[in-house]
Amino acid sequence: MNTITIDETSFVEAQAPNLSLEFPVETKQQARFELGVSMWVHRWEILETAVQNSWGGPESSDKRDWITKIIIDLFKDNKVVDVLLIEETLLYAMLDEFDVDIQDDSGLPIAMNILKCWEYVNNGGVEDIQKMYFDWKNKQQTIQTVKIEKDPLNPDTSSEEEEEDDDEEDDDAMDEDDMVIEEEHNHVHENNGPQFDDDGFEIVQAKGKRRH
Repeated sequence: MNTITIDETSFVEAQAPNLSLEFPVETKQQARFELGVSMWVHRWEILETAVQNSWGGPESSDKRDWITKIIIDLFKDNKVVDVLLIEETLLYAMLDEFDVDIQDDSGLPIAMNILKCWEYVNNGGVEDIQKMYFDWKNKQQTIQTVKIEKDPLNPDTSSEEEEEDDDEEDDDAMDEDDMVIEEEHNHVHENNGPQFDDDGFEIVQAKGKRRH
């Protein structure tokens, strides 16, 4: 999943009798796919820059999570999803949420990787997604450690960081597949379920501009 050839005609289609591209929950494939989508969205550099610089306001990180959710919903709500639909959804979301009009085609490889991620999970793949997740998690821990070391107002936090690292090493003894699935499932589904307005349209649970 690291090197791909971009084909703008690429698509995936649910096989009968399935009416959408959502995986059965009991197979854990849906949770793996959602984790993969989240990791690819986090790898989109322009979005990462937008979040770091709060281009979408104080809720920029939440808006990135919402973008992940609407990409996942494409596969839940449709029988066919193509790479251009994913790219278009990403670009519109960036414009709506961060007022950024993307012109550099950077959304296309992200869209292609998300499509390939669905195919990878559909074929039983899991290791690449786990690796992406742990690489991302280690990066976040490194960033947090640097922030703590540079914080002169919290001189005692270094020992706390070491204790947290020890706890994380113990967690590695768990089954990695189940741990990743459980963590990301809780993250993606942290809202209290869909709500609907008087016209029957689903209200997306995040602050800021939203489209039905």
